[in-house]
Amino acid sequence: MTLLARLQGASLGARVMRSSLFTLGGFGANQVIRLASNLILTRLLFPEAFGLMALVTVFLVGLGQFSDVGVTPAILQSKRGDDQSFLDTAWTIQVARGVGLWFVAGACAWPMAWAYNEPVLAQMLPVAALVLVINGFRPTRMVTANRHLMLGRVTLLDIGTQVGGVVTAVVLAWWMQSVWALVISGIVGAALEVLLNSRFLPGPANRLHWERAAAQELIGFGKWVFLATVCGFVFSQADKILIGRFAPLDLFGVYNIGYFWASFPMMLGSMLVLKILIPIYRERPPAESRANFLKLRQMRLGVTGLLLGFTGLFALGSSWIVHTLYDGRYHQAGAMAVLLACMQMPQIIVQTYDQAALAAGDSRRFFVLALVRATLMVLCILAGIQAAGLVGAILGIGAAYLLAYPVVVWLARRMGAWDPMHDIAYGLVAALLALAAIRLNWDDIAALSESFP
Repeated sequence: MTLLARLQGASLGARVMRSSLFTLGGFGANQVIRLASNLILTRLLFPEAFGLMALVTVFLVGLGQFSDVGVTPAILQSKRGDDQSFLDTAWTIQVARGVGLWFVAGACAWPMAWAYNEPVLAQMLPVAALVLVINGFRPTRMVTANRHLMLGRVTLLDIGTQVGGVVTAVVLAWWMQSVWALVISGIVGAALEVLLNSRFLPGPANRLHWERAAAQELIGFGKWVFLATVCGFVFSQADKILIGRFAPLDLFGVYNIGYFWASFPMMLGSMLVLKILIPIYRERPPAESRANFLKLRQMRLGVTGLLLGFTGLFALGSSWIVHTLYDGRYHQAGAMAVLLACMQMPQIIVQTYDQAALAAGDSRRFFVLALVRATLMVLCILAGIQAAGLVGAILGIGAAYLLAYPVVVWLARRMGAWDPMHDIAYGLVAALLALAAIRLNWDDIAALSESFP
């Protein structure tokens, strides 16, 4: 059977292959755009601007996750995920949430500015938080397309949205020479995403609607997702919260450039899990049959191999890349990216099955994993900062990933998804890659440790 023939049709295999190609192609295009934007903006702006915007982003992400009622995963796993009344109720909840978050952001602006001793945050946060209002109007057709692994048009629209936001950011940065260029371009990008997806995705438009049974299902599923996403925020953003609090603003801006490079594989992994693996887990639960488990094993081996290879490349080459592409103000981001990529390898290995519980509708046990991870991340980063400054904080990230592994195994076994062969094989590969990357970049890592104890 030719590749073209295998891509056609409505079978699960054909939809998975098409969705994988669109996801990988879209991710590649988005990262090229993101990289070009980063290189241009670092020349037009200054490290402190990226530090300020990172603080704003952490706050907005936190607001979004601290109020997440799990609308997207609820639609993905619900039997009513194609029922328009159910979808309109979900959209109504989403709109109300976005408006409420904007008021919360306005109330928190001054305390945030005081906590980080940056008065400009009091003006930036209420304006930047308009993104949360706009995101509330995202059409549920975006989730429906994901649910059925029909991602072609979604991918093209996502690329168009990103191009629009990046062009706006570059033009405004050249004109304003201010961090406000990043704030305004974020709002433009969010509005463009809603407009394009509302106009060009097929299906009925959403309207304000309230169905009690749908709301009860959404909120009943979402209460544990809400708690899990609160913990997920702490888990994913603890480094920025704590390093942003203890490090100078320019150093924090450089750290975010390093994180920008190290985060490529993790971002790709998150996209693949959300857009492809969770729908597959829903349609073919691994606990249901040995055939399902073996099929998922094959997919997991391929995805993890891709992600770990990608991570290894960044671990080995980030320092050289940063020194080649950026001016001297950002060179220490190279060593940071090397260490961050190495520390992320344990998470890459389990990324393909740590959300199997959500696909099965078990949001309560997923919350337990999220709580353990968040607690470990905060404790390990704090311990690392106290012991060895910035380098210690980065090492603490890796320690948190490793210490959370037994809980990941517990949850994966409950879902019938754990695969020890997969973990052992890729654990050995990760250890070899990390040792090689640290050895190759040791001089830059040592210099970073001495500069920022």
